[in-house]
Amino acid sequence: MRAETVPGGGSPANDSLYEDHKKVYPAAVQGTFRKIKWGLLIACLGIYYLLPFVRWDRGPGHPDQAVLIDFPNRRFYFFFIEIWPQEVYYITGLLILAALALFLMNALAGRVWCGYLCPQTVWTDLFLAVERWTEGDRRDRMKLDQAPWTADKVGRKAAKHALWLMIAWWTGGAWVLYFADAPTLVRDLLFFDAPLVAYIWIAILTGTTYVLAGFAREQVCIYMCPWPRIQAALTDEWALNVSYRVDRGEPRTSMKTAEKLRAAGEDAGDCIDCRQCVVVCPTGTDIREGIQLSCIQCGLCIDACDNVMDKVGRPRGLIAYDTDINIERREQGKPEIYRFVRPRTVLYVAVIAIVAAVMVFALTTRATVGVNVLHDRNPVFVVNSDGSVRNGYTVRILNKDREARDFVLAVEGLPAGAHLDVNGPEKMVDGKPVLSVEPDQTRELRVTVLTPKGTPLPTSTPVVFSVRETVTGETAAAKDFFKAP
Repeated sequence: MRAETVPGGGSPANDSLYEDHKKVYPAAVQGTFRKIKWGLLIACLGIYYLLPFVRWDRGPGHPDQAVLIDFPNRRFYFFFIEIWPQEVYYITGLLILAALALFLMNALAGRVWCGYLCPQTVWTDLFLAVERWTEGDRRDRMKLDQAPWTADKVGRKAAKHALWLMIAWWTGGAWVLYFADAPTLVRDLLFFDAPLVAYIWIAILTGTTYVLAGFAREQVCIYMCPWPRIQAALTDEWALNVSYRVDRGEPRTSMKTAEKLRAAGEDAGDCIDCRQCVVVCPTGTDIREGIQLSCIQCGLCIDACDNVMDKVGRPRGLIAYDTDINIERREQGKPEIYRFVRPRTVLYVAVIAIVAAVMVFALTTRATVGVNVLHDRNPVFVVNSDGSVRNGYTVRILNKDREARDFVLAVEGLPAGAHLDVNGPEKMVDGKPVLSVEPDQTRELRVTVLTPKGTPLPTSTPVVFSVRETVTGETAAAKDFFKAP
């Protein structure tokens, strides 16, 4: 707030830099897009709340939860897919795919993600349904807020907030179930035997869900979320957006006046200025003023307008998903055209396909064994008193499998007459050491290579350390050098 002096010595006037916030009371509406939103809401919440309880058999001794982020064992399980900590690039790939999919959705139908699938929209819709059930529709809620506090008002408000908190609590509780065996954790939570961190995260997520879905609502979409501002830079005139068809709706007037104008042969728009498109909007946006940052493209104003058009005997579609191009073409008397396949969408689809193909290839061809070699640095080599040369290495064998396995260690490229010495092999096969590695473990061992006195040696000889699994034959290799004076 800033104060300014009125010229002529008048009293100061307050000019607000921001419009005062007005509570939005969205009215209930029935129609095609409302049904779509209900279907997606049930599907999304059903997946989120129930997925931790879905089982997937991975064999004895292994978790049978279909989707599990197993921090103690450093694993992420998604049905038949198992991701290891060193494979964080898969997470990067998934984030890239999600971003590209969002860009593609925007290029085809604007903020369709915001209107139907965004968690803020889904939970806000659920909270609004609870609010209507406990307090009534738009007019009833407005009257209730303005009415004095009575037992009925207290009861309705208490019931609403109790249900909100219950939903928010279960939202936080469902989240932590993805990090431990769900049935076990539920039992531990009920008997207060769960880890403290579980209760902390449930409390945090309960609070954020309760505040964001119950109170912040449209303010999250308008002020907190960056996507509306990014989306404006990504859309074009070919993208479908919820649009008020000005060419058909204007000049707007009352229904009776419109009938008189049409009877007199004068122009009259189909819009009767009933404002139903505004009162059903969850962000309070008047779509007749054009596409705005606050519009989440949910389509509820389309349902409201179609219902009004049915009542007044005018064609549906005064508000509809449309493109800027078609609005201009209709004003010019040209037929509508739609162009979903264009360079922008082709590029997004191509990049999505490439990234997905790379991830699938990497996932299906990845190895379950690895080997790393670290050459001694100080000293790089040792000349013994008898004239022989010795190099030392630290070899790490990684077993990514869920079963203990045996590996045969071999070194190729050693100078003639060189002798390989390994500490702690369980057995030897054809003169090569066999080493056992526990499941999901790395075994580190010291390897020494010794060349006899008088062996002609270059200053650096390439060598390859390889391991081979004794049952499946799976191999892995790492390159290094044998150093000499």
